[in-house]
Amino acid sequence: MPISIETRFAFHLPAPTDVLLQFEVAAIPEQTILSSETRLGDSEHCARVPARDHIGERIWIRAEGDFEVDYRARVELNRQLDTLEDMAALAPHELPGEAVEYLFDSRYCPADDFQSFVEAQFAGTTGGARVAAIRDWIAEHFTYTPGSSTTETGAAETFISRKGICRDYAHVLVTLARASTIPARYVACFAPGVQPPDFHAIAEVFLADPSRADGGTWQLVDATGMADPAETVKIGVGRDAADVSFLTSFGPNDFRSSSVSVKKE
Repeated sequence: MPISIETRFAFHLPAPTDVLLQFEVAAIPEQTILSSETRLGDSEHCARVPARDHIGERIWIRAEGDFEVDYRARVELNRQLDTLEDMAALAPHELPGEAVEYLFDSRYCPADDFQSFVEAQFAGTTGGARVAAIRDWIAEHFTYTPGSSTTETGAAETFISRKGICRDYAHVLVTLARASTIPARYVACFAPGVQPPDFHAIAEVFLADPSRADGGTWQLVDATGMADPAETVKIGVGRDAADVSFLTSFGPNDFRSSSVSVKKE
């Protein structure tokens, strides 16, 4: 079943400014782009560069004044999905290079500070069962509250306040998974059913692949419960939100408006 995506956003740059954008669906094997169209405002420079882990692309622009982005796409998903609770963890020495960096602390995810907590709170669980327990614990103890956090809020602050938005839920899940020695990364995505409609953020964990004798596989996990992994369209991945923001401005930026529509056809 194709997923139809439309997004528009606009901002104003009071002076010539470099801006890094990442909002398009990633062209990767697990999702086939049936059609896409990107319209960008006028700029003096525009160039595409690979995004983190070569999942998706970023767009550099240098512009001044009003700038608008209009993007639409149709996507077909073909993702390996396994029962999370049945998946085993891989020992650190068994991890491939692509997963190793996602064991460590990052700007918004201080995993080392939570090692004692996860071992006490989730004792008796390992691998995918540990991740599922973390997901369910966040869903039970946190309140989804738009406006309760800022772009500077990290997992520690969200853990204390017990409230936030998708970005905060993803940061906490990533942090607690890494504290459990399970590689975890932040995923920017589109998903039908997200309320209010917007760019969405979830987590992805690296666990043993049940279809192979060795090796691992990335599995999507959403503690908000709004995104179904079978219907989630990836934009990009990173250590946390800082790596995969849809708009990073290297100078003053007046964000004006944004709209996102994601529908199952």
